[in-house]
Amino acid sequence: MKTEIEFWIKQAEDDLDSAEKNISIGKFYVSAFLSQQSVEKSLKALALNSEKKLIKTHSVSMLAKLLKLPQDMIKKISMIEPLYQETRYPDVASKVPSEEFDENDANEFLNIAEEVLQWIKQKLA
Repeated sequence: MKTEIEFWIKQAEDDLDSAEKNISIGKFYVSAFLSQQSVEKSLKALALNSEKKLIKTHSVSMLAKLLKLPQDMIKKISMIEPLYQETRYPDVASKVPSEEFDENDANEFLNIAEEVLQWIKQKLA
C-alpha cells in the first residue's frame, strides 16, 4: 500500500508543478484544473493511508470532511470543488472555461493546492 500512496503523492506533486507552469503561459483554466487534481490526488493518498482503500470520487470537499481535515482547510478546499467541471465544460461555467479564469484565480487555487499537499505530506511522514 505504501507504494500506491507514494504514487498518488507523486502525481499530486507533478500536477501542482504543471499548474504552476500553466500560469506562466497564460493557461489559467488548465492551472485551475490541475490545482484541483493535485488536491484530489493528495486527499486520495491520505484516504489510502487512513481508510486502507481508494475512495473513488471527484468530490474534494467530501474527501476532506471524511478525512477530518481542519475546518479552515475544508473551507479552502470547497472553493476548489467546482473546478473539476467548471474548467472543462462550457455548459457548467458561466463562460467558455478558457476565458473564465484569470491569473489571480489560478494563483489562489495553486496556493490552496500547495497548502493542502504540504499538510497531507506532513501527515503521511
